Amino acid sequence: MTAPLVRLALGIVETAVPVAAAPLWLGWIGQCRAWLLNRRGPGVLQPYRDLRKLFLKAPLVPEGAGVLFRINPALQWTLGVLALGLIPFCSAVPLLAQDSDVIVLTGILATARFVSVLAAGDLGTAFGGLGVRRTLLVGSLAEPALLLALMTAALAAGTTSLAGIARTFTVHPLVLDPSLAFAAAAFALVLVAENARLPVDNPATHLELTMIHEALVLEYAGADLALLEWAGAIKLLVFALLGLVLFAPWTLPGEATGPLAVLRAFLLSGGLIAASGALLAIVETASAKLRLFRVPAFLTTAFLVATLGLLVRLVSGI
Repeated sequence: MTAPLVRLALGIVETAVPVAAAPLWLGWIGQCRAWLLNRRGPGVLQPYRDLRKLFLKAPLVPEGAGVLFRINPALQWTLGVLALGLIPFCSAVPLLAQDSDVIVLTGILATARFVSVLAAGDLGTAFGGLGVRRTLLVGSLAEPALLLALMTAALAAGTTSLAGIARTFTVHPLVLDPSLAFAAAAFALVLVAENARLPVDNPATHLELTMIHEALVLEYAGADLALLEWAGAIKLLVFALLGLVLFAPWTLPGEATGPLAVLRAFLLSGGLIAASGALLAIVETASAKLRLFRVPAFLTTAFLVATLGLLVRLVSGI
């Protein structure tokens, strides 16, 4: 095989494996939470069983639903796969290498939110409007913090290209960079908020007073709901892999593109992803759901920490 075909095949595998493994990571987090609560747990494969059960059911479309409501599940899944195709977590050349940019990635995530809130408001139900308002509140505070954290890493690498950042950090690792430490802390807070995890939201409940993300998908059923659940798992994995590329670059193969280098990067990335899932389970087990009016303070903290990281980067000039 020629070099371009090898890179294409590697990019497809690098994207397809996380897409297929996203529910597995979600199951691992749930199993870790069960162990921490001294329970047996359903097993790490439970999300696959749930998806299979939902895919076997016919989708139920409410009366009066528009086109956007109907295509939203497929759009959410597609945008999640596109986001994964931008992240070079096992090689220096991701599937969508030419568009692998932090601005493009942020735009894809913002587009997914925009489509989801439009689809939720399409029916005009009370719960849909509730979810739209709360999701926009979280997004308006989380997106600036995310963009500042990503731009701090981009300034440290001298490029906004994710592939370029990955190559730079593997060649010139910034182990004790304080600006990246602040950016990593802000990114962790945004990850929790953007993926509807505790303490910002509880994905396991449908209580009117607490739910944010669940209010957006409450009207979906069957295969449509399966696609949305799968897309949510992909989005969580996107944030985890992005954190690896930006703040744990030693897992990347750098300029090496051989099978052994890619396999080593894949194993290291898988191990760190499993460890981060266990850490997320510990945080969720030890945290209580924040009251809704305290969520802006949580995200404002993320924004201030990200701003501090960016200022340190600009002042230090290193």
